[in-house]
Amino acid sequence: MSSPQPRPNVSAIPAYVAGKPPTPVPGMRSYKLSSNENPHVPLPGVLEAAVGAAARMNRYPDMGSSELYAALSDRFDVPVEDLAVATGSVALIYQLAQAFCEPGDEVVFAWRSFEAYPIAVAAAAATAVQVPVTADGRHDLAAMAAAITERTRVVLVCTPNNPTGPAVSQAELDAFLAQVPPHVLVVVDEAYVEFVRIDDPIDAMAAYRSHQNVVVTRTFSKAYGLAGLRVGFAVAPTPIATALRAVSLPFGVSSVAQAAAVASLEREAELLARVEALVEERDRVVTGLAEVGWNVPDAQGNFVWLELGDRTLDFAAAAEAKGIMVRPFAGDGARVSIGEYEANDRFIELAGEWAR
Repeated sequence: MSSPQPRPNVSAIPAYVAGKPPTPVPGMRSYKLSSNENPHVPLPGVLEAAVGAAARMNRYPDMGSSELYAALSDRFDVPVEDLAVATGSVALIYQLAQAFCEPGDEVVFAWRSFEAYPIAVAAAAATAVQVPVTADGRHDLAAMAAAITERTRVVLVCTPNNPTGPAVSQAELDAFLAQVPPHVLVVVDEAYVEFVRIDDPIDAMAAYRSHQNVVVTRTFSKAYGLAGLRVGFAVAPTPIATALRAVSLPFGVSSVAQAAAVASLEREAELLARVEALVEERDRVVTGLAEVGWNVPDAQGNFVWLELGDRTLDFAAAAEAKGIMVRPFAGDGARVSIGEYEANDRFIELAGEWAR
């Protein structure tokens, strides 16, 4: 007897592997360094705004996210018509593939990069074109430009690149955009933009203003510390933003997430001071890793990358035994988030043992 069957592309969707929570280890505190979360608890004011919104959970959220759109418009000096919000920037990647790709159309992105990219592409019945990153974990933008064909509809640029760490410079992005046909959508995925400290950082908002095919995606999950609430946004020319809103899930961004995001924008100076402290701690970790024998890719997010190859899963198991959870990518390496001071010290010590 036959039974209902999903579309063939659904069976080809790879599973998303989330960072594991910390495993209790007798005699020591365990830490989660596997999900690139902000280790700081919410700022006063942000928590109160979220709790206040939760008290109205019997009501639907504002489907138009009006207050959040207004706050984003004011903060980034863009018209509301050029904005789209969703449940994290990852949802916007799904929506972009859904809105702009026919079955069999191609989406070009670096690899290894954000794990959700091939999932979103497969879910849209599109074809993933993965371009290997360079030996030092950077986007090979020349190779990505060369990979564009008549079937290409979207190119994803993850900067800083998750999980390897390096960021694309403005000069690199400008040169790349000059090679991309105007009908191909270029998504500048800036989930970790607040952590970037390079000499020529991207001004993605300027790129969006000067190109009709550029979308900028950002999230409140990382620097703003709202990972548990799921809210992100895209800035794009009006026709593209309109398409994103058209395929969005009705009432997708909760009242609690909207309230916390608005409160976070109001307290951005305090939040960015926390980001600066995380950047300083990231630099301390990178220096510590160098001192024990590791040469890691340029870390511009709130994480570092260890290229471990076949030793990756063994390293992750050793880390778990020491009370720290990392994010292994079997056969490639491990991504380790910047967390609490003690957790970072424990990680450096373990990395030194493996370097020896």
